[in-house]
Amino acid sequence: MKVLVQRSLAAKVEVEGEIVGAIDHGQMVLVGIERGDTEADTQRLADKLLKYRMFSDENGKMNLNVQQVGGGVLLVSQFTLAADTKKGLRPGFSYAAEPAEGERLFNDFVAKVRAQYDKVATGRFGADMKIQFTNDGPVTFMLD
Repeated sequence: MKVLVQRSLAAKVEVEGEIVGAIDHGQMVLVGIERGDTEADTQRLADKLLKYRMFSDENGKMNLNVQQVGGGVLLVSQFTLAADTKKGLRPGFSYAAEPAEGERLFNDFVAKVRAQYDKVATGRFGADMKIQFTNDGPVTFMLD
């Protein structure tokens, strides 16, 4: 499981012209589910995501997490994070979870994040999504 988390000033996800998820200041999070991922992985990364200190304190140091700054969390499934890009000029997706398993584990991850924090929005699993956001910093981290 891979989670690409970006500090965001604002973010939104549209599906067929409808905004299905949006946040103001917070974390824009792309979630890639891989073969072999488990509920233990979703719990570990949910905990880490919410506690990850990527927001600046009064001294300009990254010492605060999303909950401490009252930010939102926008979770978007992104199977291309599981791509194999080591060889050739075309990505392979054999590492990505099967769609049904990916959806089940993505929904489990969302539920675990929501169980700990109430400012959570999502995209729509498997949909053709259009994402707009402003990266703050830029600040981007890969958690796995």
